[in-house]
Amino acid sequence: MSDDDDFMQDSGEEYDFEYEGSDDDESGDIGIENKYYNAKQIKVDNPQEAIDEFLGVPALEQDKGDWGFKGLKQAIKLEFKLGRYNDAIGHYRELLTYVKSAVTRNYSEKSINNMLDYIEKGTDDEEAYQCMEEFYRLTLTSFQSTNNERLWLKTNIKLARLWLDRKEFAQLTKKLRELHRACEREDGSDDPSKGTYSLEVYALEIQMYAETKNNKRLKALYERALRVRSAVPHPKIMGIIRECGGKMHMSEENWEQAQSDFFESFRNYDEAGSIQRIQVLKYLVLTTMLMKSDINPFDSQETKPYKNDPRISAMTDLVDAYQRDDVHAYEDILRKNQDVLADPFIAENIDEVSRNMRTKAILKLIAPYTRFTLSFISKQIKISVSEVQEILGFLIMDKKLKAKIDQENGTVTVESASDLDRLQAVHEWSTALQSLWRTALNDGEGFKVDDAALAHMGATASAYQGSFAEEARLTGLGKGRGWKGKAGLGRGGHSFIID
Repeated sequence: MSDDDDFMQDSGEEYDFEYEGSDDDESGDIGIENKYYNAKQIKVDNPQEAIDEFLGVPALEQDKGDWGFKGLKQAIKLEFKLGRYNDAIGHYRELLTYVKSAVTRNYSEKSINNMLDYIEKGTDDEEAYQCMEEFYRLTLTSFQSTNNERLWLKTNIKLARLWLDRKEFAQLTKKLRELHRACEREDGSDDPSKGTYSLEVYALEIQMYAETKNNKRLKALYERALRVRSAVPHPKIMGIIRECGGKMHMSEENWEQAQSDFFESFRNYDEAGSIQRIQVLKYLVLTTMLMKSDINPFDSQETKPYKNDPRISAMTDLVDAYQRDDVHAYEDILRKNQDVLADPFIAENIDEVSRNMRTKAILKLIAPYTRFTLSFISKQIKISVSEVQEILGFLIMDKKLKAKIDQENGTVTVESASDLDRLQAVHEWSTALQSLWRTALNDGEGFKVDDAALAHMGATASAYQGSFAEEARLTGLGKGRGWKGKAGLGRGGHSFIID
């Protein structure tokens, strides 16, 4: 922010207007004006002398007026910049006396807001921070005594935002309670006339709960904030609320609602011109992958202009590889773009995406086999053996894969449910057949067959058992699981691999 910011908060430009008056007033104003602009000309090369010149401007006015207010402002900024914090505090206290009568309300509000912004941006050590806190305290005291509730609320919200940035949650919690009371009616309901301020306070509290991972309080407050209808909030405030809502839904693995919130957050940040829209767009892409969606997040009218933005290209490539099930391309993109993981939220959730990607790749790879080694999968997918074993264990526990892992030998045997059921049925049938011959044909009331016939029938049942036992051995089922050999085909078209 520039030094001159009296009328235009964003532009930082100061506009001085000439007023008609008597000749005496005009000559007096010219002298004050010359002193003020002379100080401005030397403030870059000789700031100490410029401070003295600016402080000399108020003394030239018979009554407190605009020029004295401007001179004090310039002197305070230079004093703060030079580390003369006690001087800056003293002159800021004097500046606040001008607010009551010497300058207009709108002018003073804009000037004080811009002054606090300037001080906040220049705070880089503990001494400067203490100076800034004193600025806030003096401002709040001044505007509370003048019943300027609007500026009192704005200043308190600025202070709360500062404590949030510094993670001073104890002080922030007290300040938020005070702000909530100020924005409520006597019965505790939200005051419709202060709806905009209420939403700003909600946004700050939601951010605090997101930082402290208090999802229970965050969810209740988030839903309450969305019910506020009496405000026309700045889109950046709604961007913050929706972003925190998206993160909350992500922690609950509610991917669909998270995607909706991140999209709304992006849209609001984009409307506000906030750079945070890029980061939220990354979150939107991340959620699309977690949803296992085939819809490209850059197909919408709002996100399409950012598809080729270099700041988002890594995430664009990741989602493309994910939707093509190209695990090698996915891993390569992630390895070459480690800066993607610089965001703690992405780093926390990308593991789930990577796990999904590797799980799909393993299922696709092992589909033709009934036997394979863990090292074989590790080499093909290019992940560690321990991670292969972990993913297979998860698939087995989740009943998506019927198999057994031999940790000692590092092998896996896949069981075909249909073959096992058929072999078990044949075994039970042959056993029952032998029992039938023994009980029905040799019972006291029945007829007897000779020993040769009985032996023949028993042999027939045994033959069936032997035949299917051999099939079980060759296909890697039942007792035949211990067979070892190179890749090939067993009976029934089953394939197996050990090395």
